[in-house]
Amino acid sequence: MAQDNSPKERQKQQLKRKQARRASYDRILIVCEGSKTEPNYFREIRSAYRLHTANVAVRPSEAGTAPLRVVQYARQLFENGDPNRNTQKRAFEHVYAVFDRDDHVSYHDALNLALSLDRKLRNDAKQPVHFRAIASVPSFELWLLLHFEDIQAPIHRDEVMRRLKLHIPGYDKGEGNAFAVTRNFLEVAARRAARLAQRFNAHTDPEPFTAIVELVNLLTNLRG
Repeated sequence: MAQDNSPKERQKQQLKRKQARRASYDRILIVCEGSKTEPNYFREIRSAYRLHTANVAVRPSEAGTAPLRVVQYARQLFENGDPNRNTQKRAFEHVYAVFDRDDHVSYHDALNLALSLDRKLRNDAKQPVHFRAIASVPSFELWLLLHFEDIQAPIHRDEVMRRLKLHIPGYDKGEGNAFAVTRNFLEVAARRAARLAQRFNAHTDPEPFTAIVELVNLLTNLRG
């Protein structure tokens, strides 16, 4: 029998080959508000734990840094993919939109949109997708500061940066070694973030909170 060489059949075979190259654990799409700091941090974790790039995609938002734009872009990237960056459409079990509270006016709208999308989208295996907002109040750097200090009261993002630089001299947004210089204190930071989560959540700003720990725990245990 002649082999079926139709475009549809070729596409099916390509998908099978890509799935064979993929690791067996869940596929995760991470879309970040920042263009350097947060993407670099998660890429560091991906490298340190030898996670497959086909399973853990890390992308900065290309639709702006407003939280609502980050969530909207994460949905768009999941649904449509990006062939220019080798991101297949609907090729994930988890989608995470990472953003800060700061003074963003669309912050709560972004939280609500992410919640409305959770388990409402379907991936290429027809499974419901976990869609989560990973918010930090006031900023991503709170998560880094928790590696060194137990923050339990509201704190301005400028004060977070000032105190973080006392522990990491020369720290600046965009640095590419944030995970390396904090890794030894990861368990301490996770415990502190968990205690904050028992008292506060992403909606109770200005109280300090960060969901970064949720995503870090997921990534560091993927191969377990």
